[in-house]
Amino acid sequence: MPEQERAGEPAGDVYDWFRRGGRLLAQGNPAAAEQLLARAAAAEPHSRSIRETLARAQFDAGSYTAALENFRAVALADPSDDYAQFGWGVAAARLGDFETSAEHLALAVAMRPETDHYRAALRQTRATLAARAGAFGPLLPGAPGYLEPPEASEGPSDLPPSGGEERGGADRGGADGRGPAPGTNE
Repeated sequence: MPEQERAGEPAGDVYDWFRRGGRLLAQGNPAAAEQLLARAAAAEPHSRSIRETLARAQFDAGSYTAALENFRAVALADPSDDYAQFGWGVAAARLGDFETSAEHLALAVAMRPETDHYRAALRQTRATLAARAGAFGPLLPGAPGYLEPPEASEGPSDLPPSGGEERGGADRGGADGRGPAPGTNE
């Protein structure tokens, strides 16, 4: 049966789907591109160029988890692919994983230090990490990344209340060293 006659399948072969998906992405239609490129990736799962283009479409469509997985697959297949490292880094940042983002963006910058958008993304991720670590002072309530401070705990229940009482077992009396037994007048 000719490919065009199969129900639900777009016309053409895998290469046609890849090219049309790339054109749709370039024209600003990432969701439509994602549909064609996902079909192409399913037919050719080991094609790094299809997966990278699919990851770009997924990222532009806001599917950051799927984009991260595809950029990751490409980068693991070819660790020297600077764009896949960059994509992994920016997708991780969109998902809030700035430690992973910094790692992969630094790899991309190391491979292509002349690429301005790689360096800008790395600076932004590092600034976010620094802000979260308090490098610019404490975050104010309501700011992104602000965490409520932990409530003060009262300490272990077996300690006597503070107030200058003597500490130490032998001087405190009682068999266990905690003071007089309840109900005694010692």
